[in-house]
Amino acid sequence: MDYALGSEENLGTITLYFCRLVLGVQLVLAGVQLPSKYLQKEWKSLALLLGPGMTAMWLCSSLLVWGMVPKLSFLHSLAIGACVTPTDPVLSNSIVKGKFADRNIPKDLQKIIVAESGANDGLGYPFLFLALYIIKYVGSEGSGQPGGARLAMGDWFGEIWGYTILLSVVYGTAVGWIAKEMLHWAEEKKYVDRESFLVFAITLALFITGTCGMIGSDDVLACFIAGNAFTIDDWFRLETLDDSLQPTIDMLLNLSIFLWFGAVCPWASFVHNDVIPIYRLIFLGILILLFRRLPVVFALHCNIWQIEQKQQAFFVGFFGPIGVSAVFYLYISLGFLKQVTVDGVVRDDAQRLGDVLTVVVWFLAVCTSKIVHGLSIPIGKLGYRLPRTLSSQRESNAVSDDSDGPEPAFHIRERISTGAQMHRLQTRQRVLEDPPRPIFRIGGSVLPPLSPPTPQAADPSDEVTTSCRESRIPNQGSEIDTVNEPASIGNNRISRKGDSDG
Repeated sequence: MDYALGSEENLGTITLYFCRLVLGVQLVLAGVQLPSKYLQKEWKSLALLLGPGMTAMWLCSSLLVWGMVPKLSFLHSLAIGACVTPTDPVLSNSIVKGKFADRNIPKDLQKIIVAESGANDGLGYPFLFLALYIIKYVGSEGSGQPGGARLAMGDWFGEIWGYTILLSVVYGTAVGWIAKEMLHWAEEKKYVDRESFLVFAITLALFITGTCGMIGSDDVLACFIAGNAFTIDDWFRLETLDDSLQPTIDMLLNLSIFLWFGAVCPWASFVHNDVIPIYRLIFLGILILLFRRLPVVFALHCNIWQIEQKQQAFFVGFFGPIGVSAVFYLYISLGFLKQVTVDGVVRDDAQRLGDVLTVVVWFLAVCTSKIVHGLSIPIGKLGYRLPRTLSSQRESNAVSDDSDGPEPAFHIRERISTGAQMHRLQTRQRVLEDPPRPIFRIGGSVLPPLSPPTPQAADPSDEVTTSCRESRIPNQGSEIDTVNEPASIGNNRISRKGDSDG
């Protein structure tokens, strides 16, 4: 409460707009990193995930909440289920980016996860406000809110589908395309430097978030559509492919929003509340992780070509995190329920729904999804590497046991000294085993000395030949002889001509 001057309403407003800012930047960057015309090319897979997939996830989540929260109507559980239906783009990006994702997740699977998490965040409005409009105009027999179901359906089709969804799609497409053309023109005229070029996507996200907030449309969906329209020709994506500025700002916003969630999360209300006991709350979190998304993806994966194997279906079904988008829709719902009044006082059923929303959504977003999905990758990497490390250690131990001689105790100094001594002994043994090498005295001839002639009987014919040969041989005393001696370390003798004269 100290962050918002002691006002709970101010704290909720700050959290809401902080979530809007982070989602806007995240979704523009998610749209930018997708290839050219990706939504148009992969519309069949996305239609399955965003149509029947989201509807089934909404109903499954609502049924689980309705079954686990005591004294809660199914209509109220539909509103809570709508808040946790969209997959969070912040946590999804942390799963499909990095070295682990590049090594283990196919590129096509990464792209479809990013596209789904970006699109379904903005499409959570129809599911949420269908329940909220019925609660407002039909719940408690519509006390204080005349109009009935007819007005509820009229507002749902007109305000939500017409003004919120369709207008945001048109606005995002127009702004993204105009921004692309303007940046092309500025780049050709050399009016923009490299630093401004790199932050253009983030500036675009801030612009759309602010202007959509002014007109009251769906800024979350508009940011994602604008990011896709902005890179419809792949020019900006390829130009910033190796850039580290956008991922840095992305990571900074992620850390900031999660730190804020840790500071403002109502931790004490998870244990002390009049809504649901803590053991039911924990069991609800486990059921949501297992049955909110996993059965739906398994049922649809045969018709989605990016999900080829059952292991991939399990991955996509399990990693559907609940995070920033759930908290965003939570505060959208709380703001709407404050308008459901009777004589200026919030209606009892609306007040009750607000209390249940706060406890359940915060617990599912922070204690369930962020902890489980945030730790899944490190634990998975540990489980993958630990058996290999243990098997390598066993193999090294087996090799050491098979070696001759007992294994000495592990002492660092003894092993170092023993290794040095063995090296010296091996070197000395190698030197002694080498054949003797000839030692050439400086200035001597490299030719071996002539062997003395074998004494024979005197032959008059040979005397002439011997005398001629001796006349051609130089004086042996004027040259340096070559002596074959065994080589020894540090005992190479070099003798010069006339050593006796020295």
